[in-house]
Amino acid sequence: MMTSDFESAPSSGAASKASPSGPSLKARAVALLSRREYSQLELSRKLAPYAKDEQELLEVLASLTEQGWQSDARFVQGILHRKSPRQGTALIIQSLRQQGVPSELVEEARDQLRQTEMIRATQVWEKRFAREGIPTDRQAYARQARFLAARGFSSDVINRLLRQSDLD
Repeated sequence: MMTSDFESAPSSGAASKASPSGPSLKARAVALLSRREYSQLELSRKLAPYAKDEQELLEVLASLTEQGWQSDARFVQGILHRKSPRQGTALIIQSLRQQGVPSELVEEARDQLRQTEMIRATQVWEKRFAREGIPTDRQAYARQARFLAARGFSSDVINRLLRQSDLD
C-alpha cells in the first residue's frame, strides 16, 4: 500500500515527503550493516519496502559491495564462526542457502566444514553425553544419534563417533 501511495503522489510532493519520512536507502543499509553482517539477498529483502524501484535498490547494493560495506564472504565467515561449534555441516549449509549466499561460497564453506566435522561432532557429543559414555544398547544409540542428526551432523560421522570405543 505504501508504494502505491508513494507512486501516485506528485513528484514535487514526493520529494518533499521523502526526507522527513526517514533516512535514505543507503543510510538504512549502512545502519543495518553496522549492527551485523547480511547477505546481499537478505539485505535486499530488508531494504525493498523503502526503495522507490528495483533499480535504486540494485544501485545501492552494488555501491555497498564496491565500498566494502557488504560482503557475502564476510557474512559466510560470520555464520561459520557462530554456528560451527554447535551445528553440523548440513544445517549450516542449509542456513547459508536460505540466506541466498552464492553457490561458490556455499561450496567453499562445505569443504571447510567437512574437514572439521568429526572434531565438532565429538565436542558436541562430549558436552551432552560425556557422563553416559558410548551407547551400550540400541535405545541409547538411537537417542544420541537423533541428538547429533538434529544438529546437522552426517550419518557417517555419527556412526563413527558412536561406535568408537574411546574418545580421546
